[in-house]
Amino acid sequence: MKADFWKKFLTLISGISILIAFILSIPGLHQEAMLFYYTSILTGGYFVLFSAIQGIVKQKFLNINFLVVIAALGAVYINQIGEAAAVVFFFSLAELFEDYGIERSKRAVETLIQKAPKTAILKSGKTVQVELVKRNTIILIKPGDLIPLDGKVIKGMSSVDESMITGESIPKDKNENDSVFSGTINLNGFLEVEVTKENKDSTFNKIVRLIEEAQRSRAPTQEFIDKFAKYYTPSVVAAAFVFATVPALFFGGIFNVWLYKSLVLLVISCPCALVISTPISIASAIGGAAKRGVLIKGGIHLEEIGKAKAVAFDKTRTLTLGEPYVTDVIAFGNYSEEEVLADAAGVEQFSSHPLSKSILNYIQEKGITPHVMEKYENVSGKGGKAICINCNGLEHAIGNVKFMEIAIPPTTLSSIKKLEMNGKTVVVVRKENQIMGAIGIADTIRKEAKEAVSLLDKMNVESAMLTGDNPYSAKYIANKAEIKTFFASLLPHEKVEKINELKKKYKSIVMVGDGVNDAPALATASVGMAMGAGGSDVAIETADIALMNNNLLNIPYSISLGKKTLQVIKQNIIVSLGVKFIFLSLAVFGLASLEFAIGADSGVAILVILNGLRLIRFKLPFTHE
Repeated sequence: MKADFWKKFLTLISGISILIAFILSIPGLHQEAMLFYYTSILTGGYFVLFSAIQGIVKQKFLNINFLVVIAALGAVYINQIGEAAAVVFFFSLAELFEDYGIERSKRAVETLIQKAPKTAILKSGKTVQVELVKRNTIILIKPGDLIPLDGKVIKGMSSVDESMITGESIPKDKNENDSVFSGTINLNGFLEVEVTKENKDSTFNKIVRLIEEAQRSRAPTQEFIDKFAKYYTPSVVAAAFVFATVPALFFGGIFNVWLYKSLVLLVISCPCALVISTPISIASAIGGAAKRGVLIKGGIHLEEIGKAKAVAFDKTRTLTLGEPYVTDVIAFGNYSEEEVLADAAGVEQFSSHPLSKSILNYIQEKGITPHVMEKYENVSGKGGKAICINCNGLEHAIGNVKFMEIAIPPTTLSSIKKLEMNGKTVVVVRKENQIMGAIGIADTIRKEAKEAVSLLDKMNVESAMLTGDNPYSAKYIANKAEIKTFFASLLPHEKVEKINELKKKYKSIVMVGDGVNDAPALATASVGMAMGAGGSDVAIETADIALMNNNLLNIPYSISLGKKTLQVIKQNIIVSLGVKFIFLSLAVFGLASLEFAIGADSGVAILVILNGLRLIRFKLPFTHE
C-alpha cells in the first residue's frame, strides 16, 4: 500500500491508543495504560522518526521532526509517557493536514487536463486529435459539442456557454467573425470555425499552465518552529555534548556525573509544550471551521489568510447565484405588461435558451397564461419567431434589438439602453411591426454579499471584484454589494494579472471564485478560496480554502479565524519558550530541580492545549452569532 495510506492509518491508531490509555488511567489501570501509550508513540512516531533521519542524511539539517523525536525521547526518559504520546500524535495529525492540501492541489491540474477537448472535426468530416490541427484549419462544431480550439466563426450562428472561461452565466451569441474559445460549449447552432491558435497555445491550455506555474512559484513559508529548530536543536545537542565531555577531559570531572547533568539538560530542553503549541492551535481552528462548512486545507493557508489585507471576488456564482431572473418588464404604446409577458412566454416555450427559462418561471409566478403559438422559427444567436393564435395569426418575435428588423423609436431605444446601463440583459418583444415591450434580466446577488463586504470593511480589509462579465453588469453587482473597486471583461490570464497587481499593493490577498476560469487566479493569490457547493471541481481543488455551504459571511470569518490563530500561536510559543528559557538557565548553573522543571513544562503543555482548543468555538466578530 502507499505511504500516505500508512501515514493516515498509523496516525489513527496513535490517536485511538492515546484515548484508550487516558481512559484506562482514570480508574488507576496504569500498567495497561502504559501499553497503549507506547503503542501511540510507536505508531504515531514511525514517520516522524523516518523524516528526522532523512533530514539528517539527505538535507544535513536537524529539522522539526528531529525536534519532536528529542521531545518524545526526553519525555520517555523521565517517565512522562503520556506526554510523549501526545507530542507525537498531535504533530503527526498536523502533518496530515498539510499533506492533504498538497495532495488536493496536485489533483486539480490532473482533473482539468481530463476535461480538455481531445478531438476536432475537420471540414471534410474527419475526426483528428487536437494536437494535429494547425492554424487556419476549418473545423466543424455541432450543437452541444465542446469547442476544441480557439478560433473565429466563418459560418453559422449559435449561443455559446463561455462560463468555463469567462465565468459569465448568460451564454454569448456568436455570429460570423466572432471569436470562440477552447473548452466552451456550443449550445444550439452549427458553426464553421477557422482555428486561430494551435492546441498548445489555446485558452484552455493556458489556464492549465497558469495553475501549474502559480503552484510551483508559491514557496511554502517555513514555520517559525522549523526555523527555531534549525538553531535551537543543534545548540542544545552541542551544549549537552560539551557538558558530558569537557569537564571530564580537561578539568578532572567525573564522567558519569557530567553525563547525567548533560542528560538533565537534554531532558529539560525537550520542547514538549513548544512542539504542541502550533499543531493543537491549527487543528482546533481547522476543526471549528469545518463545522461551519469551511474546509481549510492546511495550517499554512490558515496562517496566510490571517495576514490578508484585501479580498478579490469573482462575480457570477460567487457574489451572485448564477441564476438569471426577470427584474423589469416595460410595456410600450398601448400594450400592458401582461400582454408583453403572455406573448413572450408563448414564443419562449419553444426555446431552449437559458433566458427563456427565467421568463417562463416569472410568468408562472405571476399566474399569466402564455399565448398559443405555432410555426415557431428559431434564429440561432438572435431569438425566435412564431404566429400567435390568440392575436389573430399575427407574427411575434422575441430576441435582441438587432433581431427586431424594424425601425425602433428613439424613446424606446432609450428605455432599452437604460436597462443595459444597469447591467441587465434585455429581451425585446415585437408584434408585427410594433415593439410591444422589453424584459430586463439580471443575475441574483447573494443576500449576504453586502453584509460580508461590510464586515471586511470593519476589519480594514479592502474588497474588489474581478469578472469576465460586461462592465454594465459588473457595475450593477458592485453597487449592490457596495464594492468600490471592480474590473470587468477579464479573461483568465487577465484575472491573474489583476491579482498580481493587487498583491503588489496589499502584499497578502484572498481570491474568491467558483469556476475553471477562476482557477489560475485562485492559485496565484496568497490564499485561494472556492465556492464549494456547485462550484467547479477544479476551482475547489485548486483553492486553499473551500466554502462548502457558499456562505459569503465565512470569508470574514476565515480571515478573523486566521488572525486569532496567529495570535494564539504566538501566545503559546512565547509562554513555552519563556518557561523553557528560565529552566535552561537554571540547569546550566546546576540550580534546576528536574522534577519541578518537568512539572512546570507539563503544566505549560496543558495550558497551551487549552488555549489552542478555544479556537474550536471561535465566532465571527461584529455579529450576534
